[in-house]
Amino acid sequence: LYTQSAYKNEMLTTTIPEIQRTNLANVVLLLKSLGVQDLLLFHFMDPPPEDNMLNSMYQLWILGALDNTGALTPTGRLMVEFPLDPALSKMLIVSCDMGCSADILIIVSMLSVPAIFYRPKGREEESDQVREKFSVPESDHLTYLNVYMQWKNNNYSSIWCNDHFIHTKAMRKVREVRSQLKDIMVQQKINLISCGSDWDIIRKCICAAYFHQAAKLKGIGEYVNVRTGMPCHLHPTSSLFGMGYTPDYIIYHELVMTTKEYMQCVTAVDGEWLAELGPMFYSIKHAGKSRQENRRRAKEELSNMEQEMVLAQEQLRARREEQEKKSNASSVRAVKICTPGRREEAPMTPRRTPARFGL
Repeated sequence: LYTQSAYKNEMLTTTIPEIQRTNLANVVLLLKSLGVQDLLLFHFMDPPPEDNMLNSMYQLWILGALDNTGALTPTGRLMVEFPLDPALSKMLIVSCDMGCSADILIIVSMLSVPAIFYRPKGREEESDQVREKFSVPESDHLTYLNVYMQWKNNNYSSIWCNDHFIHTKAMRKVREVRSQLKDIMVQQKINLISCGSDWDIIRKCICAAYFHQAAKLKGIGEYVNVRTGMPCHLHPTSSLFGMGYTPDYIIYHELVMTTKEYMQCVTAVDGEWLAELGPMFYSIKHAGKSRQENRRRAKEELSNMEQEMVLAQEQLRARREEQEKKSNASSVRAVKICTPGRREEAPMTPRRTPARFGL
């Protein structure tokens, strides 16, 4: 319920369309796969803000779905096939090369459902203790993987879920999502391989998709975003919270704003992985390398990108010319249509006069 004055003075006349207030990475990826070249000139019913579009394109470029000229890459083409957030799709694709696709598939399925743990009133401490049994101190993602593997070992039992304060319906949903994604992976000829107990590979694979959401340790339990310098905190439900283990670098799945900026679903990563997987953001300072070398490398990269842009513009021009030629050719009719009752300049049949017949 709301007051009449709130209805008249505070509320908007119409709700802002969702396309104007959500992340458009999936929309941009879909339009690119359909062959739309210039997204800013695309005729949306309710055009989203230009900044949102550019931001989404930038995110896709970071993930390697778009190249320097804004065209779709083979990775981007593969990402379109998955009904997931682009970062999760990237994680699945990378996992195939790293040899941990079966494990990443479970983690992605677990991230696709809401919270799986619950804390009933009056039994909070008991549920927290049970939850700690599943915790992997380096990663929340690996904690989720651990939960699923334990559930699988107990024959997908609902009684086991109830005993361990886990939502049975959520876990069944995870299983459904996993089977659907598995079908897509088989269809796209992505092999399902498990890395066994070598969980460092899984952490590196997660880092390959979420390196743009990295944070660095600043104080006790306080982190700052590596790119923006914004302070972030570990969520109290995180496996890394209060475990006495605070890694220097972490990546997070999402930020939740309540009293503070909380990072949800966190994984500890190596600083070198960030430099290796996200060279556009991070680099390692080497004592031997001078500033001049870094500037020279930056200039080279810039000139390469400019050359790529020139080539892309030439290709676009050539494509436009071809389309114009085709449209001109189709507009000119090769066959002349005769219309009854229409008078031509030169009559089709000569007039027969009596003199012509020799009379």
